[in-house]
Amino acid sequence: MTQSTTELAFTTLPSQNLVSEAELAVILANPGFGDHFTDYTAVIDWTKDGGWQNARVEPYGPIALDPAASVLHYGQEIFEGLKAYRHADGSVWTFRPEANAARLNRSAQRLALPELPESAFIGAVEALVQADQRWVPDQDGESLYLRPFMIATEAFLGVRAAHAVSFRVIASPAGNYFGGELKPISIWISRNYARAGRGGTGAAKCGGNYAASLLPQLEAEANGCKQVLFLDPTNDNAVEELGGMNVFFVFKDGTLVTPELSGSILEGVTRSSVLQLGRDRGMNVVERKITLDEWREGIASGEITEVFACGTAAVITPIGEIKDEQESIGDPTAPAGEVSVSLREELLGIQTGTVEDRHGWLHRLA
Repeated sequence: MTQSTTELAFTTLPSQNLVSEAELAVILANPGFGDHFTDYTAVIDWTKDGGWQNARVEPYGPIALDPAASVLHYGQEIFEGLKAYRHADGSVWTFRPEANAARLNRSAQRLALPELPESAFIGAVEALVQADQRWVPDQDGESLYLRPFMIATEAFLGVRAAHAVSFRVIASPAGNYFGGELKPISIWISRNYARAGRGGTGAAKCGGNYAASLLPQLEAEANGCKQVLFLDPTNDNAVEELGGMNVFFVFKDGTLVTPELSGSILEGVTRSSVLQLGRDRGMNVVERKITLDEWREGIASGEITEVFACGTAAVITPIGEIKDEQESIGDPTAPAGEVSVSLREELLGIQTGTVEDRHGWLHRLA
């Protein structure tokens, strides 16, 4: 069986070790997030001389890497995240995959990796989901999380861009990212650590950025918080982003504000979608610098009425409180804000096919 794209045809290699229907039913009854993986993976190889080649869907399993593979020594790696949703008629769709393909290529440029044609990116997602259709959940709020990634596989210890690369897509059934009902979360303010710096890789979606966030994330969890907030101490403690999500502020006058892209903030697909949905509603949508002082004063005065985080995994999650050893800003017991809930419902509705897709964001996979 082959699945064609503009430039590559995907060959599917049958698995001899499929998860049984009984085991799959148990998994889908409580999928969690990132705990279980599907039967297949999509793969495309790249070499400096041969370009992209050997597109295939093969059984999910360990990757054989030479101990000298560049990714293990110099961190030449990037990834993406998107979801597949089952609609009421049984069809399967994803949301703005071309935006993920474009961001992957921006990350590739920064990490000196080869750019992947959009048709190959989307073709890999299509081919994998078609092979793994039975893994797409159908319960409210659930999806099949897709993780495309690119790693440098050349066995070479010289410090230069690798001449051999592997692009892959894996998938995992996903429930609610933070679990249970939607309610505001508490966020830990990182005073001692930065996620990324000026001129660094903050605008790229690469593993090193997330590795840098793990220690402060442990600090957050030790203090009863779900996520960590990173600031720019060289720029009046400007708000940047959370460990894995962008931040939005709703003001009393209806203005919707998010930190402007500065080169150290990841341009989230959900972020750009929320900006558009805000404009659709006639809100005054602004991307600008916003500082911790403004956050504190805005909550105290009532000028800021809601704060929420957004990202592919969590969609939209209200923020009730931010805190550190010195202070607490907000109310951890406050209910989810009206705008946050409404935007979340609209975005999820578009993704799951219950709300009109006015912008052509949906792409059918199966």
